[in-house]
Amino acid sequence: MTQDAIAQAWDELVATARRTVADGLVVGTSGNVSVRVGDLVLVTPSGVPYDRLTPDDTVAVDLDGTRVRGRLAPTSELPMHLAVYRSTEARAVVHTHAVHATAVSTLVTELPLIHYMAAALGGPVRVAPYALYGTEELAAHMLRALDGRTGCLLRNHGTVTHGDTLDQAYDRTAQLEWMCRVWLTARSVPGHTPSLLSDGELRTAHDKLRGYGQPG
Repeated sequence: MTQDAIAQAWDELVATARRTVADGLVVGTSGNVSVRVGDLVLVTPSGVPYDRLTPDDTVAVDLDGTRVRGRLAPTSELPMHLAVYRSTEARAVVHTHAVHATAVSTLVTELPLIHYMAAALGGPVRVAPYALYGTEELAAHMLRALDGRTGCLLRNHGTVTHGDTLDQAYDRTAQLEWMCRVWLTARSVPGHTPSLLSDGELRTAHDKLRGYGQPG
């Protein structure tokens, strides 16, 4: 893996991490971002404000979690990130403490089908049971919730999404937070119950989304 490829991936990772703060998906140093480059996983470091990160702060681990580049300790949520890379073809992972998604995680075991964009995450978004942050137990709960999905909620904690690129993983995070906000807003109206999509309607949307966007 070339130094240029690692440097570019680090720049993109830092930009994505800063975006989570700018868009209100995390506060301070909460949440974390990673990207896979070959057999290396670049991750945000633990407890360092994203606006202070420079190329000299590059942190990389192998798939066993051994730090192979950098002087800073990797994020405490490293077990979650590595679990995704070991179990899927993902190239990027975004974890946030988004307000509406975290609120929803305390109310239900699965985000109600309030919008067809759930199909973009593979289906109904599950809530992983609570476990202490940074633990293998939390990583295991997350993997079960992600089975067949590209995003899930973590009870009393936040969100995890993954994708082929950092942009895709981030967009899925943003969509998930938006859906949670829509559901919370709809259910807060006194005397009304939100209408929800059926499984069949979601499958139809999933099929149509496969052809979404520009050809090629």
